[in-house]
Amino acid sequence: MTERNSRQIRIGNLRIGGSNPIAVQSMTATRTQDIDATIRQVELLEEAGADVIRIAVDNPKDVAALGVVRQARPNANLVVDLQENYRLAEKVAPFVQKLRYNPGHLYHLEREKPVREKVRYLVEIARQHGCAMRIGVNAGSVDPEKLDKYSKDDSITPMVESALEHSAMLDDLGFDQYCVSIKDSDPNKVIDANVLFAERRPDIPLHLGVTEAGMPPDGVIKTRVAFEQLITRGIGDTIRVSLTLPFERKGEEIAVGRQILDDIHNGRFRSVPRFEHKGLNIISCPSCSRVENEAFIDLAQNVKEITQYAKEHDITIAVMGCRVNGPGETDDADLGMWCAPSFVNLKRGTQSLGHFTYDEILGRLRLELDKLIDEKRKVLA
Repeated sequence: MTERNSRQIRIGNLRIGGSNPIAVQSMTATRTQDIDATIRQVELLEEAGADVIRIAVDNPKDVAALGVVRQARPNANLVVDLQENYRLAEKVAPFVQKLRYNPGHLYHLEREKPVREKVRYLVEIARQHGCAMRIGVNAGSVDPEKLDKYSKDDSITPMVESALEHSAMLDDLGFDQYCVSIKDSDPNKVIDANVLFAERRPDIPLHLGVTEAGMPPDGVIKTRVAFEQLITRGIGDTIRVSLTLPFERKGEEIAVGRQILDDIHNGRFRSVPRFEHKGLNIISCPSCSRVENEAFIDLAQNVKEITQYAKEHDITIAVMGCRVNGPGETDDADLGMWCAPSFVNLKRGTQSLGHFTYDEILGRLRLELDKLIDEKRKVLA
């Protein structure tokens, strides 16, 4: 196994990178404003052995709730997930040890302002409060300018270029306490993107994860494949296992991550050089605090159950729980759903098929799935 050679950064009382053990983290799966539930979730993740715990913040009420959570769990290493409102950084930084931003979301607010100025602001806030940072690049929310430069078939280059560009920005500002993540729901793309980035910037600690890995056991297999292929190459300093689980079982993400790391350390590998998926592929995002209706978790499980009759067909169905990643990360699926508070948006590729209530969606999904299977059969006939 290749030795890791990234630099060391500090996240609260934790250090990642260099020769430090690979850290395992997760994200709360509650609405941040549900303070009691969020505190309980942080407690459960701490008990499961989480080194870092991420919480999403989207508005001032979330910020106020985060302050209460910090008081209740003073020793937790917390990272805040800045969504479309990067300006919340100055309000949340006093309560956390790390700020995570997505380059693809920086254009949402103050669109006339250059991205470099927004990044400078984030660095100043992080430096002022002793926070580390993560540049988090996700396949479904890449900087639109990067996407326009490359073929629609190339989703890897825009992600890697975005991560490299923002790393250079932080370097130019003299800030080195940051890590990078480049995530996709396809473990092969996660592998390829992180290998490309690590070849260019082996000094930067990498946060690994397969986003929207789905439900166990498939989600565990996809994640294991990516981690085995990368960590054995000396790539990866902290990991996040993203599984669709009931909220009270989120600690299983930590257990799975620890098991994978232990297996890799002891030479127990279960992957082949490439992850080849045949048949029905269900992608679903992890249950996290961005989910807009808890019915999403039951929906994902029901989708898995009612579509088993299509398991021999090479079809991808995506079930996303929120508006942040949902619209973009369903584009590559044959059929995609992203959940709003009271309805579910249904798509076929990039085409919208409308929105349906939680009671209606499964019937309409099955109708569209049957159409898709019939079309594939006609092509093969």
